[in-house]
Amino acid sequence: MNALRLILATALGLVIGIAGTWFVVQRAAPAPAGASTSPDTVLYWYDPMVPDQHFDKPGKSPFMDMQLVPRRAANLDRPAGVVDIDPREVQNLGVRTARAERGTLMSDVQATGTVAFDERAVTVVQARVAGIVERLDVRAPLSEVNQGQALLTLLAPDWTAAQEDYLSLRRGRAPGLDELRAASRQRLVLLGMSEEQIRAVEKSGQAQRRIAVTAPRSGVVGELTTREGASVAPGAPLLRINGLDTVWINAAIPETQAGRVTRAAPATVEFPAFPGERFTGRIETLLPDIDAATRTQTARIVLRNPDHRLAPGMFARVQIGASSQAAGVLVPSEAVIATGTRSVVIVGDGQGHFRAREVRVGAEANGITQIVDGLSAGESVVLSGQFLIDSEASLSGTLARLKGGDAVPDAKPAGSKP
Repeated sequence: MNALRLILATALGLVIGIAGTWFVVQRAAPAPAGASTSPDTVLYWYDPMVPDQHFDKPGKSPFMDMQLVPRRAANLDRPAGVVDIDPREVQNLGVRTARAERGTLMSDVQATGTVAFDERAVTVVQARVAGIVERLDVRAPLSEVNQGQALLTLLAPDWTAAQEDYLSLRRGRAPGLDELRAASRQRLVLLGMSEEQIRAVEKSGQAQRRIAVTAPRSGVVGELTTREGASVAPGAPLLRINGLDTVWINAAIPETQAGRVTRAAPATVEFPAFPGERFTGRIETLLPDIDAATRTQTARIVLRNPDHRLAPGMFARVQIGASSQAAGVLVPSEAVIATGTRSVVIVGDGQGHFRAREVRVGAEANGITQIVDGLSAGESVVLSGQFLIDSEASLSGTLARLKGGDAVPDAKPAGSKP
C-alpha cells in the first residue's frame, strides 16, 4: 500500500514538473512570425540620437547624457509615412507645435532709396534772340536762385531794334496805329522781354541796350551752359533751374516683394541726416524696369520739401504701407523646412503621430509664411524639436531624413532579415 502511494506521488510530481517546464519555456520563447503581440510590448531600447543601436534593457545611453527610449510594438502597425513618439518624450524634449490658420498676410515692405530732383519742376532758360553775354550773375552750377533774380545780362541788337520800333509807334499820332502798336508790343514779349521790362521802356521812352535775364522760378541751377563773353544763338539754352519745393524718392524694391507694392500705397521715409523725423508720402508710380544688377524695381515717391532741407543724393530708409495678399493658410516660418528643391512641414495630430508633408509656399513676412498648397487650416505643424522626429524617421525610413525624399515603406521589425 505504501509502495503504491509512493509510486503515485512520484508520477504526479513528474507530471507537474513537466507541465511547469513547458509553461516556462513557452513564456520565454519569442513569438513566431505573424503571431499577435501586445501594443505595449517593448521590442528594444534605443538612443534617439543614435537610433541604429538597440539595447535589451532600459538605462542611460552610452553615447549621450540621456535615458534610452523604448521601442514598442504599437509603432510597427502605424500607417506608411507616420512616425510615432511617446507624448511624454515630445514634452520633455521641447517639441513645439502651432496650428495652421487661414488668413490674409499683411506686411510692410522695407526698402532703401535716394533723393532726386523732381524732373517735372525743371525750367530751361533760353535766348530768344542772338546776342552776347555781357555779364553773368550766376557763375556756378547748383547755385540757389530766387524767382525774379537776375541771372545774366545780354547785349542783343534785335531787342534794341524791336524797342525802337515800338517807341516810334507809341510816339506817332496818325490814325490806325493802335493795331500796329499792339503788334509791336507783342513782338517784344515774343523776344523774351518781361512785362516789367516793357513797362520800364515805356516809362523811360528809351530803348534798353542791355537786357537782364531773370529766373522764372526759385530753385538751384542744375546746368550752366554759357560764360561771360560768349555768343548765343536764338533758342540756345543758357541754364537749367531745378525746383526744390518737391523732390522724388527713388526706392529700390526687391524683385521678390515688388508684387506687394501698389500705386498710391502710403510710404514713410526716414533720413539719417534728420534722426527722429518722418516724412510721409505715397507711391506715385512703379517704373516698368528691373535693374539687372540688383534685381530691384524703382518705386517713385513724391515728398514736399518746403524748407529745401532734402537735397538730391541723400540716403533714405523707406517703409511702404501694408499691402494685402489673397487669403491663404498661414504658418510660422520656422515650421517650414527648405531642402533646396522643395519645402516640407511636419504635421502632427497631437497624439504623438507625425508625418512629413511637402508644401508649396507663397509670400513670407514678419515671421509668417503663406502655404499655397499642401496644408489645410486647422492642422498642427511642428516648430521645434525636429531632430527627435528626424531620428525616428531615420529609424523607420519614412521621412528620408527630412531631405525632401518621398516616404518609403516602414522598416521591418528588429530581427527580421533584410
